[in-house]
Amino acid sequence: QVQLVESGGGLVQAGGSLRLSCAASRTIFSINVMGWYRQAPGKQRELVATITSGGNTNYVDSVKGRSTISRDNAKKMVNLQLNSLKPEDTAVYYCYARTWTGSDIWGQGTQVTVSS
Repeated sequence: QVQLVESGGGLVQAGGSLRLSCAASRTIFSINVMGWYRQAPGKQRELVATITSGGNTNYVDSVKGRSTISRDNAKKMVNLQLNSLKPEDTAVYYCYARTWTGSDIWGQGTQVTVSS
C-alpha cells in the first residue's frame, strides 16, 4: 500500500503563496488520480485539485486561476502551488490518490493558515 506524506503547509499572510508537496512511499505509476482536498473547521472535506496519470487537471472554482497542480511520477510526488491566498483558504490540506483498482489513499494532512 502506498503511503502519502504531505509537507509545505504553514502560516502565510493573505496574498501570499505556498507550495504543498506530497511524497509517495512507492512508485505512483499504479495510481490513476492524485490530488488535494481540504477541510476547514466545521466544514466538509472538499476537492481542491486533481491530476490524472495523463496530466489532465481539475480545480475547484474557488482556486482556479491561482493554483497549479503538478505531478512527477519519477520523483513520486504531486505538488500544489497556491497563490494569492485568502483567509478562506485556511484548512487542513490532504493529499489523495486513487489507484487503477479503485482504492483511495489519504495522507495525514498539513495545516494551511492564511491571516488577514
